[in-house]
Amino acid sequence: MSAARTAILYAPGTNCHEETAAALEAAGARAELVLIHDLLEGRSRLADYQAAIIPGGFSYGDHLGAGRIFGLMLTARLQEPLQEFLGAERPLLGVCNGFQVLAEAGILPGRTLGQRALALLENQSAHFEDRKVRLAVSGEKSIWTEGLEGEILRMPSAHGEGRACFAAPDGGRARVVFRFADERGCPTTGYPANPNGAPDGIAGLTDETGLVLGLMPHPERAALPAHYSQDGLKLFKNLARWLRL
Repeated sequence: MSAARTAILYAPGTNCHEETAAALEAAGARAELVLIHDLLEGRSRLADYQAAIIPGGFSYGDHLGAGRIFGLMLTARLQEPLQEFLGAERPLLGVCNGFQVLAEAGILPGRTLGQRALALLENQSAHFEDRKVRLAVSGEKSIWTEGLEGEILRMPSAHGEGRACFAAPDGGRARVVFRFADERGCPTTGYPANPNGAPDGIAGLTDETGLVLGLMPHPERAALPAHYSQDGLKLFKNLARWLRL
């Protein structure tokens, strides 16, 4: 196991932190659960970790909007250490609610902390979608998808707000690395293969460095032998490999 430590950042209402830690450790990396209030009170420091993941769930009950309060906490109370963390070229992954947090904080798509350039809107179906999906991996470069370009990955998706909408017509500096795919493996906007109706089938994107990834489906729920797929483990193995370099 790598000596490098990955912080699993969680808040009241987060419910996928332990599963995410288990998946990361199954990939050979070292995970530590870090409550955001410990960061706020100085009991933990982002600088002590070589990577970070914000897992899924319903942080702060999704009051004021999905991921909104968590995102505000990051930009209002932790902006300086977060900028230092990102400036040190350390990987950051946001899964489902974590992706919503990254969008609300302005971290994705263009690292404009405190200035939201991406919103993850209500699913076009107007209800929570919980289903297995296919993800087409694009050729965009990212540490998370290295060696996976062109593959079709299978993992569960479970969210009520995941339809990407950008402030800039061209998406700013967003780089789409995952798209919802149909039975033929082609990116799709059609329901139910695309559960939220995201344009261009957008399911996950990175910043221009490829280090920060936001992903709506749940790789930690497709990582262990008991799961119907272990495709999600490939992302965590890529992180573990990068941390050992």
